[in-house]
Amino acid sequence: MLVLITYDVNTETAAGKKRLRQIAKQCVNYGQRVQCSVFECLLDAAQCRSLQATLCALMDPDQDSLRFYYLGNHYEKKIEHFGCKAAYSPEEPLIL
Repeated sequence: MLVLITYDVNTETAAGKKRLRQIAKQCVNYGQRVQCSVFECLLDAAQCRSLQATLCALMDPDQDSLRFYYLGNHYEKKIEHFGCKAAYSPEEPLIL
């Protein structure tokens, strides 16, 4: 299923900046960054639960916010893209 993960981390302190880097690093391991704090991740149910637990352990619930949007398996018709950044298909290979 395609999961959209968004986060807002308070970076007023060094600890907040560290949490931001750690959360972003975990998200990069599972998906594609589509905006600064937004990732599209193709996950199965077990991966989703694991990533969610990892991110919740990293964040500070009193200062940070984390959201998961579950777009499902038929997500192609649920996404519209406008603007300068090229769209991508999460199921196609990425060539670096």
